[in-house]
Amino acid sequence: MKSMAGSGAGTQVQDGRGPIRAAIVGCGLIGRKRAQALTGATVAVCCDLNLGRAQALARDFGARATANWEEAISASDVDVVLAATTHDMLAPIAAGAAGSGKHVLVEKPGARRSAELDAVKAAAEGTSALVRIGFNHRYHRAFQKAREIFDSGALGETMFVRGRYGHGGRLGYEKEWRAKPEISGGGEGIDQGMHLIDLARWFLGDFRRVEGCAATYYWEMPVDDNSFYLLRTGANQTAFLHASCTEWKNTFSFEIYGKKGKLEISGLGGSYGVERLSYYAMGPMMGPPETTIYEYPMADDSWNREWAAFLVDIHTGRSPDPGIADAQAALRIVEEVYQRSDSSHNTLASAAAVADCAAVL
Repeated sequence: MKSMAGSGAGTQVQDGRGPIRAAIVGCGLIGRKRAQALTGATVAVCCDLNLGRAQALARDFGARATANWEEAISASDVDVVLAATTHDMLAPIAAGAAGSGKHVLVEKPGARRSAELDAVKAAAEGTSALVRIGFNHRYHRAFQKAREIFDSGALGETMFVRGRYGHGGRLGYEKEWRAKPEISGGGEGIDQGMHLIDLARWFLGDFRRVEGCAATYYWEMPVDDNSFYLLRTGANQTAFLHASCTEWKNTFSFEIYGKKGKLEISGLGGSYGVERLSYYAMGPMMGPPETTIYEYPMADDSWNREWAAFLVDIHTGRSPDPGIADAQAALRIVEEVYQRSDSSHNTLASAAAVADCAAVL
């Protein structure tokens, strides 16, 4: 087993230019994480509808505070906008910022529906602004190492991936904004499910066939608390994914199966357990595989790595990956499953939705 405790600093871009000046729009937990990861940048303005929260973050970074997001994204001393708000505001803020010529890092899912990102795309094309979608899981150390092994061809022909991601909610979870479809756009499918779909697309490519179901088994709310996906590529490679907020012990597991080996990423740190990559290499005589385990017990630096990648995009004009097209592709999958399950506006899972899940599983 290899402990990677000594590796982990995010890449810092140094090209002789002055620091990028950023606006943080949405100063909650994720907005604060984004601000803390801004190596090579300064925070110029912090914006939140809760002005006190914006002021608290602004004090920590020597920035000014405002409750007016339109003022924040159009400020002359802002080069890039980081949008970390509720889902209903992500696309309007991103479109406004891109239309003002600002580069944008917008949190996943990027919007409530794929069509909401059309305006962001048009605005970015009009000003040449770059838009990156915040799928930070790609930048976890275990996934970066997994991608390195995957790209080497060591797994052989890829067959399928299997992913699970879940938490157990908390008291009052059904009353929070994520449980209000007009704000969130949906439940677990559009929350943790989006990460799983993005990771599956990252390794397998686009999916031609979408099956699945979304249901509300436990929480009394008009969005799904469990979403299941069975996705297939044109080459019939399959992704079987499950996102849940009835997972009473926080869980993350993502497995990539090839004809010559398997990669398994488990844990994300914190309550999800130590981040770990297990590489199982099959021998020519089959039998027990040769196993290599990489552990990453240090603090998560995916936010730093993702920001460093965006800095490279900005300084070189590279097209962000993941970008708008990736978010739209993932959202269309979620939308198709929601449409089939009719889960986005039912308080509890209907008999038809439960039957649909049973049929898929």
